[in-house]
Amino acid sequence: MQQGEIELRAFGPDHIEGAVALSRQENWPHRPQDWRMALQLSSGAVALDDRGQVTGTILVTPYGMDCAMINMVIVDRAMRGKGLGRRLMEKGFALAEDRPLRLVATTDGMPLYEKLGFVPSGTILQHQGQVAELGAPDGVEAAGIDDLLEIKALDRDAYGADREALIDALSERGQFAVIRRNGAIEAYAAIRPFGRGEVVGPVIAGSADEAKALIGFFAASRGGAFLRVDTDSRTGLAGWLAEIGLAHVGGGVTMDRPSNRSARQARPKVYALANQALG
Repeated sequence: MQQGEIELRAFGPDHIEGAVALSRQENWPHRPQDWRMALQLSSGAVALDDRGQVTGTILVTPYGMDCAMINMVIVDRAMRGKGLGRRLMEKGFALAEDRPLRLVATTDGMPLYEKLGFVPSGTILQHQGQVAELGAPDGVEAAGIDDLLEIKALDRDAYGADREALIDALSERGQFAVIRRNGAIEAYAAIRPFGRGEVVGPVIAGSADEAKALIGFFAASRGGAFLRVDTDSRTGLAGWLAEIGLAHVGGGVTMDRPSNRSARQARPKVYALANQALG
């Protein structure tokens, strides 16, 4: 098929089935529900062949005007090497407008992203498996609906962007845990159904010990269940995650593409990412 026969259209709910098929081709665990959550938070594009089948996807998740995440960039294996990935990325740039961009790259995707101005900024380690039996940690409690405003403020300060819509979506589907000091929330984590089980993330904490306590809070009530946690390699959590049954199974490289204006500066925090909790 010639590249000119591929049409790019706005990503809509009717494209979910084709997107799921593409992600399964990559052995990604995303269910239709996971794609729907990502689409709820994003705008995007699909590439359609002359039969109307989805041959490529891209989602752009804006966090206010502070930055945007490029997510779910997939090109059908039969269509690779024909410039479709670049077309999808150029569409993503248009959807992001003037926001600084962030993404998590696979090894295959890195050469294109580097050509498009992205610069490596870190390494994500994906851990998953059946969690060991753990005791509940001290100092962590389940969060309530009244805590969401404070969680959003903490997240915005630590991440350097407004992820209010993401936190609302997580509250609709999952749970939050928090660490308080003197009545104020100092750290938080979220968990929600995803793929083969559940995924923990984001985790915003001031130390590795706090991050372990937050993850352990969820793990303690899920002995033997399938959990996934994606963590920045600099957090030092990888060894502990393996000890509790979550093996290192892969990961990616975080990359940034600045715009004409800089993203808001984040306050230094330890945080474990699950592709910014989308996939």
